[in-house]
Amino acid sequence: QVQLVESGGGLVQAGGSLRLSCTASGSIFSINDMRWFRQPPAGQREQVAAITSGGSTNYADSVKGRFTISRDNAKNTVFLQMNSLRPEDTAVYYCNADVLIEVPGGRQREYRYWGQGTQVTISS
Repeated sequence: QVQLVESGGGLVQAGGSLRLSCTASGSIFSINDMRWFRQPPAGQREQVAAITSGGSTNYADSVKGRFTISRDNAKNTVFLQMNSLRPEDTAVYYCNADVLIEVPGGRQREYRYWGQGTQVTISS
């Protein structure tokens, strides 16, 4: 049983900043890749950033240079620092993580988990 919980969303004016966080809890052996996705009101869900267990990152072109993904492995937490926000950044933001869980017999299996989402609204 693994849960991912996002926090830090809210309403901010264009040009402002927000910092999202997502913490995983449960029977976790380790966490591999962690990611942030977003889904605008009338759009499709898209990946905006990802980070590996070793700290390598990648970003969607639309957020490159404005958003920074980071993680704290000791706390099973991933962050998304969002600067220079634009109205088109308005969306529900979701984190996900590839989690290695412990199963009976001392084995591990990897599952992809999703958080519940947090609303980010940017006013013009």
